[in-house]
Order: sequence, then structure tokens, then C-alpha cells
Amino acid sequence: MYCSGMDDARLNEELTDHLFAIRTQLHAELKDLARAAGLTDTQTDVLWRLSRGPEMTARHLADRLQCDASTATSMIDRLEKRGLVRRVPHPTDRRAKVIQLTDEGCALRDRVIRHSAEHSPFARLDRADRLRLHALLREAAGAPRPAETSAGEDDHGRGQ
Repeated sequence: MYCSGMDDARLNEELTDHLFAIRTQLHAELKDLARAAGLTDTQTDVLWRLSRGPEMTARHLADRLQCDASTATSMIDRLEKRGLVRRVPHPTDRRAKVIQLTDEGCALRDRVIRHSAEHSPFARLDRADRLRLHALLREAAGAPRPAETSAGEDDHGRGQ
């Protein structure tokens, strides 16, 4: 229910409550899949993050997971022993290694992504609402805005 009389403090509190509830739902959905694959929740998170965007080093992964480098290195070691990731030389920094998913890691990541999409709490929303929510969450998270859309398109990539 929308309550236009709600003060800003209460609104922010409820928004945070809703985000925590969504996080809990997402976590619960992935927990069973992770367990079936013999992974911890954090290892599943590593697979997810390695598949999202450019390749990364252990240091970058630690920053994304908000843990220290030794913890990230231990997780990478365990995933490497399972054949899910490999370390390869960094293209520009001889001292660093880039963490890549192996074919087996990619297959498991794809299962995680499919499972997440099929059980997403966002599936309750229609596409237009998901696009609006995406834009709002991106803005709230402080992410840079995407490059300007081409002429004749609105913020959602559709022609006017």
C-alpha cells in the first residue's frame, strides 16, 4: 500500500526492510541449489560475481565480497580444486592473476542464473515495473548512469 503521508524516515526504514526481505528470499532460493552442488553460499556468490562483468583478480573479488584477500584466496583455492575456476596471468600486470570460470564453473554458474531467474521475487512484477525498479535501484546504489540512449529511444531502450 502506498501511504503518501508517510514521513521520510519511516519510508527509508520500510524500503530497507523490503530490501532485506528480498535478500532473504534470494538467499533461501540459492541455498538449496548451492548445497546440491556441494558449494557454500559464499562460493555460489563467487561464481555469480565472476560471471558479472570483466574478469577480476583475487583482490578485486575480495573487495566485491567485502572480505580480506586471504579469505578470497582460500575460496578461490577451494573452487580451483573443484575445477570450477582457474588462475591465469593478468594481461597487463605480471604480478597478478585473473580468476576465470572453467567450463564446469560456467555450467554451474548458468544453473545458478537460471534458478535465480526462475525463482526471482522480481518475477512478480511486469517488465515495465522491473525496468523502473532497476533504474531506481541503480540510482540508489550510486551506479553510474548508462551511456546516453540513442536518439528516439527513452530510458528503457524502446522507441518513443
